[in-house]
Amino acid sequence: MTVLPEDGAETRPTILAVDDTPDNLTLLHGLLKDRYRVKVANGGSVALRIANSTPAPDLILLDVMMPEMDGYEVCRRLKADPATRDIPVVFLTAKSDVEDERYGLDLGAVDYITKPISPPIVLSRVRNHLRLKDAADFLKDKTVYLEAEVRRRTRSLRAIQDAVIMALASLAETRDNETGNHIRRTQNYVRRLAEELKQHPDFAAQLDDETVRLLYKSAPLHDIGKVGIPDAILLKPDRLTADEFEVMKRHAQLGCDAIETALQDLEEGDRAFLQHACDIAATHHEKWNGSGYPRGLAGEAIPLSGRLMALADVYDALISKRIYKPAFPHEEAVRLISEGSGSHFDPRIVAVFMAIEQDFRVIAQQFAD
Repeated sequence: MTVLPEDGAETRPTILAVDDTPDNLTLLHGLLKDRYRVKVANGGSVALRIANSTPAPDLILLDVMMPEMDGYEVCRRLKADPATRDIPVVFLTAKSDVEDERYGLDLGAVDYITKPISPPIVLSRVRNHLRLKDAADFLKDKTVYLEAEVRRRTRSLRAIQDAVIMALASLAETRDNETGNHIRRTQNYVRRLAEELKQHPDFAAQLDDETVRLLYKSAPLHDIGKVGIPDAILLKPDRLTADEFEVMKRHAQLGCDAIETALQDLEEGDRAFLQHACDIAATHHEKWNGSGYPRGLAGEAIPLSGRLMALADVYDALISKRIYKPAFPHEEAVRLISEGSGSHFDPRIVAVFMAIEQDFRVIAQQFAD
């Protein structure tokens, strides 16, 4: 049975008293009704149903010795249900053995009051546990709020990162003959390579989901340094001379230098995003055998981000039309990259590329010029 509250009592904390003896329920109701909204249940099944109702009880006073379903079983079910597990349970029982008390507390009860009950003790314990629940609810709500705020700010930061990248990449596009789709293709190549490379034991520790995301976001800045190359060279409609090519090669270091300027003003924990962009800009023309530029790095001295971008950039250059060459078919690009394994490219990355080369074809078609 359930006792309805008096008018105006709905804002009070709700206490559920559970006992199979009517006299005990009457006693508890009379003791608590002036301070709390009181619901009563004469058995375990009824108690579980009321506990799952709205509003849920703020505290449950639970008899242990009841027919059909004893208080221990009721408590066990309450604590197993996510909807009721946080409701404090106080056992009221004539069982005063220490082992009985330990067992009840182990089930998740917050207190253990022996019968016959002392009204002042019951009122004091109820008041104290309701205060503790209020504090726990406040902290829980605060935690939920803070977690939501962190998610909101993280989304905002990522949106800012995306806007900065695309603004800078668009700036580079205005001075280059290459299209914006080159940027989209290469960043998707890089992501696909990194996703597959995560399974490789040599790279699993470096390539978590967040790192793959940052590589994808940073890849569009690989040629940002071209804004510093004179138009006469950058836009030349013929092959570059040896001297002109030396000037063109400067774009890798120019891009890294520009990004490093921004990095100097960031805290250590905020540097990952632009550090990947800096590494990609500086090292995507380095070669595995040390014959690349601008630093002549070799092997694993080349950052992984640069090694990934090197393969992605070369593949896209091969399948794209240039003033000095026609667009190569996908199969020819795959063959040339395979031949560059161990000289131009990290052989492990080439092996992964060969396993997913059809994915590159799909990306190229999806973002075709």
